[in-house]
Amino acid sequence: MTEASGSRRWWALAALALAMLATGLDSTVLTVALPTLARDLHASTSQLQWFSGAYTLVLAAVLLPAGAAGDRVGRKRLLLAGLVIFAAASVWCAYCGSAGALIAARAALGLGAAVMMPLSLAVLPSIFPDRDERARAFTIWVTSTAVGLPLGPILGGWLLEHFWWGAVFLINVPLVLVGGAAVAALVPESRSPDKVFLDPPGAVLSSLGLLALTFGFIQAGQDGWGNPVAWVMITAGIAALTGFTVWQHRAAHPLIDLRLFASRWFSWGTIFATTVSFGLFGLLFAVPQFFQAVDGASPLGTGIRLLPMIGGLLVGTRAAAPVVRKSGARPVLAAGFILLAAGLGLGASSSRSTGYSLTATWIILVGAGLGTVLPAAMNAALAELPPGRAGSGSALITALRQAGGTIGVAVLGTVLSSGYHTALGQLDRPPVSDSVFAGVAAMRSPGHPGAVASVQSAFTHGMDLMLATTAGICALAAVLAVIVLPRRRPADTTVVADARREGPVNAR
Repeated sequence: MTEASGSRRWWALAALALAMLATGLDSTVLTVALPTLARDLHASTSQLQWFSGAYTLVLAAVLLPAGAAGDRVGRKRLLLAGLVIFAAASVWCAYCGSAGALIAARAALGLGAAVMMPLSLAVLPSIFPDRDERARAFTIWVTSTAVGLPLGPILGGWLLEHFWWGAVFLINVPLVLVGGAAVAALVPESRSPDKVFLDPPGAVLSSLGLLALTFGFIQAGQDGWGNPVAWVMITAGIAALTGFTVWQHRAAHPLIDLRLFASRWFSWGTIFATTVSFGLFGLLFAVPQFFQAVDGASPLGTGIRLLPMIGGLLVGTRAAAPVVRKSGARPVLAAGFILLAAGLGLGASSSRSTGYSLTATWIILVGAGLGTVLPAAMNAALAELPPGRAGSGSALITALRQAGGTIGVAVLGTVLSSGYHTALGQLDRPPVSDSVFAGVAAMRSPGHPGAVASVQSAFTHGMDLMLATTAGICALAAVLAVIVLPRRRPADTTVVADARREGPVNAR
């Protein structure tokens, strides 16, 4: 490639990273806006839950078909369509006048994100056929998404203090418009070099399975594991996904190539990336509540307290990249999971009176572990994808990561809730048992001296159990990384050759 084309592809990557920053922001920016939405839209608790649930459900249902469609009709074309949907849905969200309208708008936002996520990733192999450059590009892409997660509460808190609640959605629009314009100008069109056939049964089974499974875990996280609807949906989701797997083995033109799982790098890279999402979303569910209900922080203050995670993430990303190039992904993944386990274990020692210096320390360690593990795990998996299946393969990895995040909130939320209820003792009754926010508000009334401290301590105990559980999972993942992964990946000549063979459809 010429120097100009080399510069052009890095600008194209910057455009993709900018667009993906919006999806990362949108995953967490809503957390600090929920109290305001409850007041201004007169939203019930159930409706508040569905503001997030509608987005997650549509995202889960559409990811795999969207990735396969990009392989068939053109990844750039479909990516631009996803960007347009995401921008339009963001405006719709900002100006909704009722809770029902916002739920529908959030579903549309999930549709746009479901197209953007896998296809923005799938175009990278054709832009960066060189293995080392592609690894750097994957790292930048992952970092742009991951940075948006802790940045969401910061930006959301600031916007809520200075503007109305719709601003937390409108912030997506300039990011997506600038990113979309740059994608249109800089990203070449690409699609599978081979004819891609549609797989309607596979698309239906995968969508229904992921939809039911995600819905079931959302219900379990909201209403507890005794909810029969949750178990029915989880069972139905597992049954549909089992049927999907059987069908993929028999279909003449399957939606995804299950032979990818024969590669240890793809299988374990995907598992490790999903494990990180499992722990991260659980952490981002619990820790903001700790900052607000126990430390008394404002929405903006909550976001600022998460800022060290971004610093740690950037340091981890920069430190890990040269080690991966020199020594491979295995030591980097093991070290990253050790950092995560150490940070989460330190966080599990928190108490109601813990100073912020300790909190900042363990959040930095978690950020560094995240920045170390996630790019290395994603690149380990994505480097195994033949370019002809880049869209469907990227969608599969993204779908599993999203499912891991949803399951993480449900499972780790249950650990937190169990610890909270146990530590409440005689106070374990409504409204205190409903949530730490309801408990603190109820105990501030006259006649309950010292009860606020008891409620806060009970929540901290539950959070410590959750962090300790996540630390144990990360420690296990560190051991597995050493045991199951080979020392070095073989030279990636096949993928590079295939990427050059595919090339852009409309090379500029």
